[in-house]
Amino acid sequence: MSRLVHFLVALGLWLLVTWSVDGQNLGAGAVVAVLTTLALGRAMPAQRRGAWSAASLVRRGLWLAYYVPMFLIYCVQANLDVAYRVLHINLPIRPGIVKVRTVLQSDIAKTMLANSITLTPGTLTVDIDGQDLYIHWIYVASDDPEEQRRMIVSRFEKVLVRIFEP
Repeated sequence: MSRLVHFLVALGLWLLVTWSVDGQNLGAGAVVAVLTTLALGRAMPAQRRGAWSAASLVRRGLWLAYYVPMFLIYCVQANLDVAYRVLHINLPIRPGIVKVRTVLQSDIAKTMLANSITLTPGTLTVDIDGQDLYIHWIYVASDDPEEQRRMIVSRFEKVLVRIFEP
C-alpha cells in the first residue's frame, strides 16, 4: 500500500512540475514515479516504513504545501531587509556566525532546515554539527542564543518537524 502511495505522490509531483497531462508526459512521469518508488522502498529502513503510511504521507504533504508559501514569504521579507541594508547610507550591518540548536533529528530534516536558512537572504548555513547549526548572519540582532534561535530557526523548524519527524 505504501508503494502505491509513493507512486501516486511522485506522479502527482511530476504532473505539478511539468504542468502537462499529455500522453508522453504522463508516460514519462509514470516511469520516473516507478523508479522513484523502487528507490525509496530500498532506501527507507524497515523500522521507518511504518512512519510513512498513506495517512501520514497526506498529512506531511499538506504541511509541505503550507511550508512552501510560508518560506516564500520569509524569503521576500529577507530580500527587502537585505536590500535596505545595501541601500542604507550607513550600511547597518553587524555580521557574525551564530550557533543555534535544532530539535530536528533526521538528517533530511536538518538538511532542509539548513537549505531554507541558506536560501533566505542575509543568512548562510556554514556547518551542521549534530544538533547545532552554525549560521553566518548579515545582521546579528541579538547576543542571546535563544533569541537567535527564535529569529532564525524556529519559524522553519515548527513546520519541518511535522513534515519529516515521525
